Amino acid sequence: MWWEGPPWLRQSERFWPPLVRTLAQEFPVEPLEEATISLPVQVQPPSFISALRSSYISLIRLVAYLLRFAYNARKANRLKRRKSFLQTEELNEAVCVLARIAQEESFAEDIRSVVASGQVKSNSRLKTLAPILKDDILRVGGRLRYAPISEERKHPIILPPNYPSTELVMVYYHEKLLHAGPQLLIATIRGRFWPRRVRNLARRVVHQCIKCFRCKPTVLEQLMGDLPAERVTPTYPFIKTGVDLCGPIYYRHTGRKSAPIKGYVAIFVCLVTKAVHIELVADLSTNAFIAVLKRFVARRGKPTVIECDNAKNFLGASRELAELSRQFTSQQHQHLVTSHCSESGIQFNFIPPRSPNFGGLWEAAVKSFKRHLKATMGASVPLKDDFETLLVQIESCLNSRPLTQLSADPDELEVLTPGHFLIHRPLEAIAEPSYESIPTSRLDRYQQNQESLRRIWKRWSSDYLSGLLPRTRWTQQRDNIAIGTMVLVKDDNLPPLKWRYDRVIQIFRSDDGNVRVVIVKTKDGELRRAISNICVLPVRSSATAEDEDRLYDM
Repeated sequence: MWWEGPPWLRQSERFWPPLVRTLAQEFPVEPLEEATISLPVQVQPPSFISALRSSYISLIRLVAYLLRFAYNARKANRLKRRKSFLQTEELNEAVCVLARIAQEESFAEDIRSVVASGQVKSNSRLKTLAPILKDDILRVGGRLRYAPISEERKHPIILPPNYPSTELVMVYYHEKLLHAGPQLLIATIRGRFWPRRVRNLARRVVHQCIKCFRCKPTVLEQLMGDLPAERVTPTYPFIKTGVDLCGPIYYRHTGRKSAPIKGYVAIFVCLVTKAVHIELVADLSTNAFIAVLKRFVARRGKPTVIECDNAKNFLGASRELAELSRQFTSQQHQHLVTSHCSESGIQFNFIPPRSPNFGGLWEAAVKSFKRHLKATMGASVPLKDDFETLLVQIESCLNSRPLTQLSADPDELEVLTPGHFLIHRPLEAIAEPSYESIPTSRLDRYQQNQESLRRIWKRWSSDYLSGLLPRTRWTQQRDNIAIGTMVLVKDDNLPPLKWRYDRVIQIFRSDDGNVRVVIVKTKDGELRRAISNICVLPVRSSATAEDEDRLYDM
């Protein structure tokens, strides 16, 4: 009664008891609402055996020892137990067992079809291989029956593409062939195995190999950043300045027989107009750079911002100027006469260490200067007077280079150069009204100069500034690097195989949300580097924590 119910329940309603028919009429059963329920499909994970070892040889030996234990545990084999080191037959049997496990989980339906009819179905992914079943293992049938090659090469074992043991096989052959490329790797592995989608798998294995990556590392890239306000805001020349040192360059003080003296050249570049100022530097000391900075300020006026790299002399000059600025600030409280000195401090902005792409403007000026210098001076060692004259002439050439293309309007200047901005810069100036609506014939000499200056800046805004709009490099958006990523830190003084393994511990986002500067933790401390100086290691997704920790020992 409990399991089957009353007998009348299986009959028509007219055979039900009267009381049950009455209740059924008073309380009719409402039809149930149909609803669609989405349930996640649980995919069977790969066999746990593939995850027991991280290398193919270790996995084969482990399976071989498990098979030996099972063989020795049988009573029938008590007198012929296997001992000593593993034999070739045991290793081959382990390979077959691993292949059989992978095929049973990936090609179960194909195996049943081959057992039943001798071939796979027409919609099978293996139909082009004409697979056969030999020793309970799917092998490629193919058309090489009469070829004078080994049986393993005629009928290689079919392996699934996205399976852990298949990737271990590819990694093993890649390392066995001394880190071969994809083509050699595919040609060799097909002598015994036939992995599906082998080309993509081979490229991925080669790309994710740490040693191959260290031989030819690839630095990070990110979308080219927006130009800073110092580059696109109109202002007087050299108010916003970048500076760099180049050299050494040898010259003589007096006669031709005097010993050559090593010197350097400081190149100041206006960030707005690309105007260049060149000075000779005695050495790389902080005092020598401050002396050069004083000469620059005396001739071009005091800048408000100086951008440079992280050279030691620049750092020393920055600290000394900061101390001088603090002295000015303290004197302001004691002497009102020197209150204007508190506004005379020069702000230094440093780019990340070893990142010349952050200072491309003055790096390009250094390149142009070296080209003129080598073409003019060659390998000769000039006198100091001749050398200083040559520096001034090169400065004149660089300030005469065009900033924009030649205009087709005859009323415009022939070409816009940095020299046009240098001529019209007074030491102190006030805001002037626009004389655009007044005819030129009614303007006096001073007003004509101001109108000429206004036209120069108008061309700067319309022609030069528009030319800075496109991104000439790094035009694609990249994924930002994350904290904790293992990287190689580029070192220009060492080969790539000796670059150190470090880990990113802090990132800096720009206004557009992209990361271009990071801090990495090394054994010597923390370093601030641009992403152009680091290479992200291609750690495999299946790599274990033990494999990742082993990178430090390589």
